[in-house]
Amino acid sequence: MQEKRGSRKKRIGIVISDKMDKSRVVRLVRTTQHPFYKKVVKRFKNIMVHDEKNEAKVGDTVRVEETRPLSKRKRWRLVEILKRA
Repeated sequence: MQEKRGSRKKRIGIVISDKMDKSRVVRLVRTTQHPFYKKVVKRFKNIMVHDEKNEAKVGDTVRVEETRPLSKRKRWRLVEILKRA
């Protein structure tokens, strides 16, 4: 009997670096409330994304999906480009 694989995480972010071959750095932005001051603040995380065809450029909004480890820091892959810069 096969167990159903858990669904993979999907995120939307903005490409901030395209200087590497087949790799992009994508900034993920989330908003959270400060625990004491209750002000809404932005939190950022930069992730390495595998881009097989070198399609994404700086400023593009992209959808990424979690995948198996592709290198030391790459655990995400590009699914689609939502908006060009």
